[in-house]
Amino acid sequence: MEPVTVIVESPRGANHKFNYEPKENRFKLAKILPAGMVFPFDFGFIPGTKGGDGDPLDVVVISEITGFPGCAMDCRIIGALKAEQTERDGKTTRNDRFLAVPVVSQLFAEVTSILHLSEAVMNQIEHFFKNYNDQAGKKFEVLSRINEEDAFKLIK
Repeated sequence: MEPVTVIVESPRGANHKFNYEPKENRFKLAKILPAGMVFPFDFGFIPGTKGGDGDPLDVVVISEITGFPGCAMDCRIIGALKAEQTERDGKTTRNDRFLAVPVVSQLFAEVTSILHLSEAVMNQIEHFFKNYNDQAGKKFEVLSRINEEDAFKLIK
């Protein structure tokens, strides 16, 4: 499958969330995470896409490096978490999380499918997003894990 470009919003290890503001053409601090909570991997989006929540599709970048807000990476999609997010007002929308690996990664060069990630890594990613949303008074529910082919179809 062809690579997709991912733009990093919040880097791995950050305890704060940035959002890209397209109208202002800049990144803006959106929130500070509770003490001890950090992004487990780089978190960003695929430009030119639109998810069920109206924002570009969300991507978790599995890599040995840490990017920075605005860093563009060509990545291969390895799968996704199909998920629903319920807002504080009770409105529920699809808000999937795509999983990707930079094409230049050496440590994860052999990872081409979500099945290549350990159950521990998958659980950490899922629990991060559940806790992250709980802190904001929202609910995040993983509906299923899907393979790279099905994830790529959702992007297209």
